[in-house]
Amino acid sequence: MRYEGQIYRPPGEWRSYLLQCTIGCSHNKCTFCGMYKTKKFRVRPMKEIIEDIAMAREYYGPENVDKVFLCDGDAIVMRQAHLLQILEALYAAFPHLRQVTVYAGTRSTMTKSQEQLIELRQAGLTRAYLGVESGWDELLKKVNKGVTSEQMLQAAALLKNAGIDLWVTVILGLAGPGEPSKKHVEETIRVLNRMQANHVSCLSYMPEPNSPMYQDVKEGRFQMITPREYLEETRALVAGLNYGPFHFTSNHASNYLPLKGTLPDDREKFLSMIDNALGGKQRIRSEYSRAL
Repeated sequence: MRYEGQIYRPPGEWRSYLLQCTIGCSHNKCTFCGMYKTKKFRVRPMKEIIEDIAMAREYYGPENVDKVFLCDGDAIVMRQAHLLQILEALYAAFPHLRQVTVYAGTRSTMTKSQEQLIELRQAGLTRAYLGVESGWDELLKKVNKGVTSEQMLQAAALLKNAGIDLWVTVILGLAGPGEPSKKHVEETIRVLNRMQANHVSCLSYMPEPNSPMYQDVKEGRFQMITPREYLEETRALVAGLNYGPFHFTSNHASNYLPLKGTLPDDREKFLSMIDNALGGKQRIRSEYSRAL
């Protein structure tokens, strides 16, 4: 397959064929993220994308692809006609294809009308990953997310109303310790309870060398929270999310305590595991074993 630069995908897409439709991220200004800092955003020529689909069919075989993830960071921003052409080509190439997914930036999602998103779902776009990171507007502004919590709620509603499976991510530790940590979690709970995503995944903030926040950590302008504070943020989140049922995970490699299940069904089990970890009765991941 032909790829430009390093390719990123959600953990759940490890079995998916990765089709690079855009290079980089259309926003690419978040201070915590170093994923696309070396790339200048652009949309790949349709001729190349369609050629890649044909190459993948030949390489994998038409019967052996059932999941596809559209890379890079914000493929939903592409022209509607081009996205529809890509979906048509994928489903024609792979008869057992059942899932096509994409990262969906808030602003990019909101460039689509409700009717256009419904059209994409009918054409086979099944899931969108929305990076919420935090529900606290002050923190979103500080990390240069480029959108407000209200805008994220609007984008999420557009996706959900189109029938697209909504998977959101939040970043534990993004605000630092103390009162900012509490405010980050409180506001994130507030937004997630309104958003009611089908899936919520937590990862823990780790400084990426290509990101502005890395320099803040290195030079002492940003203080990382402790493993105990990560557990406390996780506990507050698990206890505070009051809708459901929905799929909840904090089993990313960056997390100290892997959790995976359904809320509210697994709430008491999760809280017990977290309390045991806080009390030293359950081991957590070592710093050495954590990664992004």
